[in-house]
Amino acid sequence: MANVRLFSGAKMPLEMHKVRIVQKLNLRPVEYRHEAMTAAGNNTFLLQNDDVFLDMLTDSGVNAMSDRQQAAMLTADDSYAGSATYTRLESRLHEIFGMDYFLPTHQGRAAENILAQVLVTPGSVVPMNYHFTTTKAHIVLNGGSVEELICDAGLEITSDEPFKGNMDIDKLVACIESNGPDKIAFVRMETGTNLIGGQPHSLENLAAMREVCDKYGLLLVMDASLLADNLYFIKTREAACKDMSIREISRRIADLCDIMYFSARKLGCARGGGICVRTDELYRLMRGLVPLYEGFLTYGGMSVREIEAITVGLDETMDEDMISQGPQFIEHMVDQLVARGVPVVTPAGGLGCHIDAMRFLDHVPQTEYPAGALGTAMYIAGGVRGMERGTLSEQRDPDGNETLANMELLRLAMPRRVFTLSQVDYAIDRIDWLYQNRDLVGGLVFTEEPEILRFFYGRLAPVGDWQDKLVAKFRADFGDSL
Repeated sequence: MANVRLFSGAKMPLEMHKVRIVQKLNLRPVEYRHEAMTAAGNNTFLLQNDDVFLDMLTDSGVNAMSDRQQAAMLTADDSYAGSATYTRLESRLHEIFGMDYFLPTHQGRAAENILAQVLVTPGSVVPMNYHFTTTKAHIVLNGGSVEELICDAGLEITSDEPFKGNMDIDKLVACIESNGPDKIAFVRMETGTNLIGGQPHSLENLAAMREVCDKYGLLLVMDASLLADNLYFIKTREAACKDMSIREISRRIADLCDIMYFSARKLGCARGGGICVRTDELYRLMRGLVPLYEGFLTYGGMSVREIEAITVGLDETMDEDMISQGPQFIEHMVDQLVARGVPVVTPAGGLGCHIDAMRFLDHVPQTEYPAGALGTAMYIAGGVRGMERGTLSEQRDPDGNETLANMELLRLAMPRRVFTLSQVDYAIDRIDWLYQNRDLVGGLVFTEEPEILRFFYGRLAPVGDWQDKLVAKFRADFGDSL
């Protein structure tokens, strides 16, 4: 990916690949989209993919594979044990991260399950820059608790801070001192912090965390699922790293960690995951849970074809042209929306463009899930599927009270090597129209509310008839257009 300057002086993100395989998309009429959203219980997760024009729900498992990845899948060794395919992946991970041990899992949350079962005990605490939904759920299910120690700028929607994913080191020390080092299960850093807008951390901040962990004898664990984006930002935003290669930055990050786990649905552009471990002691503590929950130690619940694709995908992640497309497309989208007055998270991060639903729909109370409501409105207005990242993604307190999120974001993810610039510009146009008509959008209420991870499969209904009014306004403005 390259950012080229046009003759007009404007910048344009330029794809550094060509499309060889295509998949047909459907752009359904607005009335159909309204009916589909109603049938899905106003939950974008429950939409049928055939009814989605641009699927910006997630970048997990939907990144485009390269020709090299597809070709590698044909060389897979199907052996249950002693697979050469596993050995190739293990060797690539050792080459990139320098850790001696690797445990395969079918995806990132499976790795979280194993880590939580082994390291989290009742009453223990896991300090982290910010939580992810499944991470927090696994820690709580095993009797632990989470303390979020994100830097102050991390919770500011609009900022010039280049590394809003940094942990506040003073808060980390205070957390350890107040709880006692023996109560700290491990210290967790999430690279490319998901729930606050895909915001990166710096290498300098990670090194400071390492010093604190060494002082108190604590494990430093990294969720490296969004490492690709974070590598790009360290390379382009951290002055001390501008002359380092992506491989050098990756190795330096790994050298600071005791454990790195990842979802290859993000890192590696295939379906799988795993845990990289530095010491034999930690490896042996976790090893027995892999065949119990995942599969044998040389496949861990993954298809061997996917393992071959991950091995190549990790190598491609070391290419700056590959890892830059997502961040540069997101930056284009953010800049265009800012120019139109649409409230978004700045600076542009990785993962996707994040719209600030609390400012976009400032008339909708948080208890009526403004980010979720905006997601339904975005689908009705343009056939674009995004993901709610706000109060709907939280869980109620044990007493039934709603836990209000720090941010109400609609995430429009940017899968790697998937969308064209014209498709991104279409999404920008429909967001712009929706913002001009934002007073029409109302809230949502649950009609079916699961107790755990409710945002995945809960069902909701609109408060009033605002969706009917939105469809009518769309027809009035766009006529016969889809």
